[in-house]
Amino acid sequence: MNTSSLTKTNFQFSGQKSRYVGKVRDVYNIDDQLLVMVVTDRISAFDVVLPKGIPYKGQVLNQIASKFLDATADIVPNWKLATPDPMVTVGFFCRPFPVEMIIRGYLTGSSWRTYKSGKREICGVPIPDGMSEHQRFPHPIVTPTTKAVEGHDEDISKEEIIRQGLVSAADYVLLEKYTLALFERGSRMAEERGLILVDTKYEFGKRDGKIYLIDEIHTPDSSRYFYREGYEERFAKGEPQKQLSKEFVREWLMEKGFQGKEGQQVPEMPDEFVQQVSARYIELFESITGEPFHRADAAGLEKRIEENIQRFLSTT
Repeated sequence: MNTSSLTKTNFQFSGQKSRYVGKVRDVYNIDDQLLVMVVTDRISAFDVVLPKGIPYKGQVLNQIASKFLDATADIVPNWKLATPDPMVTVGFFCRPFPVEMIIRGYLTGSSWRTYKSGKREICGVPIPDGMSEHQRFPHPIVTPTTKAVEGHDEDISKEEIIRQGLVSAADYVLLEKYTLALFERGSRMAEERGLILVDTKYEFGKRDGKIYLIDEIHTPDSSRYFYREGYEERFAKGEPQKQLSKEFVREWLMEKGFQGKEGQQVPEMPDEFVQQVSARYIELFESITGEPFHRADAAGLEKRIEENIQRFLSTT
């Protein structure tokens, strides 16, 4: 059983201008031309990075995102150039838009919590009365958030995004169009694997005046999946859906009295739970790709990654 995980990196590459440490990814800017994205094994929930890494999680996320970037490149250009290591993607440097485009096909997770509290509007989108948890929306809804550098992302309406000048009206039309088309493609691919793509988020940036899809896509960190088999029966009975996403980590934390609120302590994560989370990520990889997951050698993770990146950069 592998207990090795990569929770931090601090590489120095030729031409490196900066290193950005996100909740999960360490992103190296190479001369404002390339980004080297190392997907670590860190895991976050409620916008808090949890104390332990999850073995193979970075590899799972990176390889799923890589597959879906390739499978959607005909819809919108994306930033990816290569994956020189199982945990690394290298691509074009783009200026990111300061919003995340969240799209929801079902009333679940945070949208259900909002709805249950009595609100009938999310990000300016009206939600009809009488809906139940995990119910499918008549049409997918786009519910953007601001992209917070620190702390919590905030819900925001399309009108407010444009009014604040975060995105121009013309660019927003394209972002929404791409978001709907990507979600449709992802939903179709999930359906072929016996899954339902419930909700997800996309991030976009600009390079040479053109919009690019950036970051990850359709991974269990950015998306929620239900199993299609049994969905209707569970929904009819008001039972929880069988799902592959990070929601079960959030639920485990909530059971332990943690929701990322001020003054709350992150509960201790037992090794057994860490291994369960790792197994869930691998299960999602195999479910969504239909391919077996090949565990990369976990010995000397940092050295392997650094050497693979250096080798790639020396050839570009």
